[in-house]
Amino acid sequence: METVDRSRTPLLALITYEAMDRDYQVAAGKRAQSATGTDRRASRTAVVLVVACFALMVTVAAVQTSQNADVQSASRTSLIERIEVRRERVAGLQQQAAQLREDNAEAQVTLRRLGSAYNDVQARRTRIGAWTGFEPVTGDGVRVTVDNPAYAEENDVLRDSDLALLADALWAAGAEAIAINGQRLTATSGIRTSGDAVEVNKIGVAPPYTVSAIGNPGTLSSELLEAASGQQFLALVNRYGFSYEVDNVDGLELPAAPSSQRSLREATRLLSPRTDGGGTG
Repeated sequence: METVDRSRTPLLALITYEAMDRDYQVAAGKRAQSATGTDRRASRTAVVLVVACFALMVTVAAVQTSQNADVQSASRTSLIERIEVRRERVAGLQQQAAQLREDNAEAQVTLRRLGSAYNDVQARRTRIGAWTGFEPVTGDGVRVTVDNPAYAEENDVLRDSDLALLADALWAAGAEAIAINGQRLTATSGIRTSGDAVEVNKIGVAPPYTVSAIGNPGTLSSELLEAASGQQFLALVNRYGFSYEVDNVDGLELPAAPSSQRSLREATRLLSPRTDGGGTG
């Protein structure tokens, strides 16, 4: 701003100048105040905006944190529930396994009991099968071999009744099992003559006839001819000239009877007209 020399400046000009100078000062002051107010308002606006943005960010963060917390809480709750369910399932499976172990132990006891009973039944079946002829047997005994005489007439050969007498004599002497030419005798066996051949269990056998008997060899040999049927057979041997031989044998093996003999309806005993014979069947 210019400086006025008050001593040299005319009074009217000085008054005018000073008046204009004051106006300029007032106007400049107002402009300055106006500019300051605008800056202040801008500053305040900026502060408000910053605060608002910060508040918005804080709010968003809070909302996100809350949502995350809810999700985490829900996940934790769900995880706990799943753990509890799994624990209950594991406990149930453990109880089931314990029950199965108990059942298995009881089944093992039952199995052993049934196995023992089965073995007893099998042993009994074997004994009964051996007695009845439907199981193969092995043991000591005697072997009796008989044959027709040389150049025997048709009516002078061994017949079914003759072999039946020999078998009856062996039974009476204590035989436990008997077979004729490998055909096991049972309670339902049939010894018969079919034409010129002799059949045992409906199977033809040819001389010489081998009659094997399991039992005490000493008893069988000594008591064979003491029974009535044995004496009758010996009489036939002497009358018709049959060859006759008895041997003690260790470890005789007799097969089982044919399955067809298991039915009583299959058993048929037909004796020849000869009246001096006994029989078995």
